[in-house]
Amino acid sequence: MAVKDIKKYNLFSWSAQNKVNPIHVVKAEGIYFWDNDGKKYYDMSSQLVNMNLGHGNKKIINAIKEQADKLPFIGPGFAIDVRAEAAKKLVEISGLEGAKVFFTNAGAEANENAIKMAKSYTGKWKIFSAYRSYHGATYGAANLTGEPRRFINEPGIPGFIKFEGPYAYRAPKACKFESEEDITEYYLELLETQILYENPNSIAAIFLETVVGSNGVLIPPKGYLKGVRELCDKYNICMVCDEVMAGFGRTGKWFAFQNWDIKPDLVTFAKGATCGYVPLGGVIVTKKIAEYFDENKMFCGLTYSAHPMGCAAAIATIDAYAEEKVFENVEKVGKVLKESLDNLRNKHACVGETRCIGLFSSVELVKDKETREPIVPFNQDPEGIMPKILGMLRAEGFYTYSHENMIFVSPPLIITEEELKEAMQMLDKVLDSVDNMIK
Repeated sequence: MAVKDIKKYNLFSWSAQNKVNPIHVVKAEGIYFWDNDGKKYYDMSSQLVNMNLGHGNKKIINAIKEQADKLPFIGPGFAIDVRAEAAKKLVEISGLEGAKVFFTNAGAEANENAIKMAKSYTGKWKIFSAYRSYHGATYGAANLTGEPRRFINEPGIPGFIKFEGPYAYRAPKACKFESEEDITEYYLELLETQILYENPNSIAAIFLETVVGSNGVLIPPKGYLKGVRELCDKYNICMVCDEVMAGFGRTGKWFAFQNWDIKPDLVTFAKGATCGYVPLGGVIVTKKIAEYFDENKMFCGLTYSAHPMGCAAAIATIDAYAEEKVFENVEKVGKVLKESLDNLRNKHACVGETRCIGLFSSVELVKDKETREPIVPFNQDPEGIMPKILGMLRAEGFYTYSHENMIFVSPPLIITEEELKEAMQMLDKVLDSVDNMIK
């Protein structure tokens, strides 16, 4: 069937269908992909921040092929070698001794099951998550989500409570922070006050994207995650780190929480576990929670849990991160990315703030640097400004996505310094045009 018929038979995510104009992709390799006219694009969002090892990694592809020949599928009630090995590797890289893994198909399902596990383990029912968060589009994960993509699911499920996570750039005007410690103290006080308002004896878990992803690459200030860990210990609440986007080298560590020397009770993962070559996600639970389910029934189950080809892909992917020295590259090229972003912020009137950790970054666009007024109002873009900016970037060959007033720069972790600099020149050129738009 001709690709020209694609809109006749397909529905596209998060879009009014008449406004969709998808790129017809015919080839992809490394950090690039090509359309049917031969135009090359720099994949500067790793598709959906999941193609960490880029396109066409032969180690992962061959592992999938070999597993397909050997045993393409068996139900989750059976024991198979790749399932055991994948779980073992995940526990080892997590640093959570005695942990176990429940496999899912993707990140949303991982969060759905983490909700059930935390409620079962604690015997409590309320779930906290940040307003600036995205945890998935399935019904439970959408209720967990804080940003506007949850609205279609409202009225929601009772017991899902939202709190203000750290976002100093958009803090109330009365806040006059002098240090990261001030930011941390303010947001921890807000969180503990809300815990008390909601009754700690009813709260099962606090979910956090360790580094907030599509809502702005919001990096927790110094001491914040440690403070949340202490609040969870104080009130017998499970701390859940959503590592779906931030995990697997994106921040330079296996998991982002390892940057702050804390240990969550549950860790959800997906995306970079297989780099999208086969869908796979899961929940890593600590020893105490795993032991709880030794005698208590775990009410979690999926037809494709621990899918053999997904597990085989995960094994190969984890091995490839180490063999290809990917984390060393993230550290080296990440410094270049941060410097480039700092230069853009200093140069362009439209750039209010840039945030970067590893190869995970965002550019926040404003109308006015002094007032910090966003280039589009929250949850509104009546003039289609952000799609227009994305269109200019794509015309240059720079592919990424936006959310609210932010553009994301999160390329495959294999990108070289030279490739990054070439791509950032494209972004610089487009931001010149955006500067003119806001005059």
